[in-house]
Amino acid sequence: MQNIEPFYNWRHLYVAEEDQKSAFYGKVYSEFEYSETLYNYYIHPQWDNFGSKTLYLKIIFVDYELRLAIIELIGEWNDAIENDIMTLRRNITDEMNEHGICHFVLVTENVLNFHSSDDSYYEDWMDQLTDENGWVVLLNMTEQSKHDFRKARLTNYIQLMELIQWRTLKPEVIFNLLDAEIRKQLY
Repeated sequence: MQNIEPFYNWRHLYVAEEDQKSAFYGKVYSEFEYSETLYNYYIHPQWDNFGSKTLYLKIIFVDYELRLAIIELIGEWNDAIENDIMTLRRNITDEMNEHGICHFVLVTENVLNFHSSDDSYYEDWMDQLTDENGWVVLLNMTEQSKHDFRKARLTNYIQLMELIQWRTLKPEVIFNLLDAEIRKQLY
């Protein structure tokens, strides 16, 4: 786990700890001191704790003109016990939405498990974003987690999509590809 780093090739475009609107503005990271754990396994110090015991994130790109945020996740998404969607919404995405962000890409290829609860926070998030023509996409979720996500009928609110080569693309290209796919599904 400690060797899995958040994607860093866009740091010349965006750095969350330098963005005054970011929840992590001013944070100082250590490359050598591992302090956060996921089930007793240390994780790379570049991951950010947003209040969940089992899920960590890294805001890897924000564009206030495109109204886009790309956030990478690692760990176990547990709504049943930890209510991670509530914590993510209250501590991260609601604040971003107040700054105009209404398109969220959550890279979930490092989300090991997904445990659902009720859908009220998802429905509320979708209602909040629909007013602004926004959307939420979970990108590259593992098959088991996708199964659990669909079983909970959360795809009524959040899109599951695959874009395996996302690391080789510019953030604007990712936005355009996902937005075009979502618009195509709507019409």
